[in-house]
Amino acid sequence: MKYLIAGLGNIGEEYANTRHNAGFMILDAFAAGEKLTFTDKRYGSVCSFNLKGRKVILLKPSTYMNLSGNAVSYWLTREKIELSNLLVIVDDIALPAGTIRMRPKGSDGGHNGLASINASLGTNNYARIRFGIGNSFSRGRQVDYVLGEWTGEELDLIKDKISLVCEMIKSFVLAGTELTMTKYNRRENENKPPATNN
Repeated sequence: MKYLIAGLGNIGEEYANTRHNAGFMILDAFAAGEKLTFTDKRYGSVCSFNLKGRKVILLKPSTYMNLSGNAVSYWLTREKIELSNLLVIVDDIALPAGTIRMRPKGSDGGHNGLASINASLGTNNYARIRFGIGNSFSRGRQVDYVLGEWTGEELDLIKDKISLVCEMIKSFVLAGTELTMTKYNRRENENKPPATNN
C-alpha cells in the first residue's frame, strides 16, 4: 500500500518563509521529526518512509504553485498510487491563520495549486488539508499578502498547528480520510472561541 502526501508551495529562497508555502513548511517539519531528507527528483523534492507496512511518499513540487498538478499526476502514476491514497496540503486565505480543515474532496476555492491538480487529474475527488493563513490584507493586496512572510506573532500561533497537521498525515495513512476528519476537525471546532452576541 502506497500513499502520496503533497505539500504545495513555490521553490526558491524568496518564497521560503511565505504564507503561500504552508504546504512546504508542514512537510519540512514532518520530515525533520522523522529524520527524513528530501532529494531533488523529477518534478519535485521527494522522500519516503514506511509506516506500519505502508510506504509513504512526501512530495514538494518544484513546478511552482500554478503547475502543481504536473508533479502530483506524475508521482501518482510513477508509483501506481490510488487516488484515495492522495493527500494534498495547501494554504487557504478563507480560514483564520492556523485553522485546519480536512475535506475528502472539493473545488479549488480560487487556489491555483488545487486548480492545477484538479485539471491534471480530471477530478477534485481527493483528500486535502486546508491550512489557514488569514486574510489581513487591504483590497488589491492579496498577492502581496499571500507571498509575504509570516510575522513572528503568526509563527508563534501556527507552530503547534503544524505539529497537529503532522499527526493528521499519519492518521490519514493509518485510519483513512473519514476517521481523520472526524477526530481532527472536531478538535478544531472545540478549540474555537465561543460566539458572542453584540
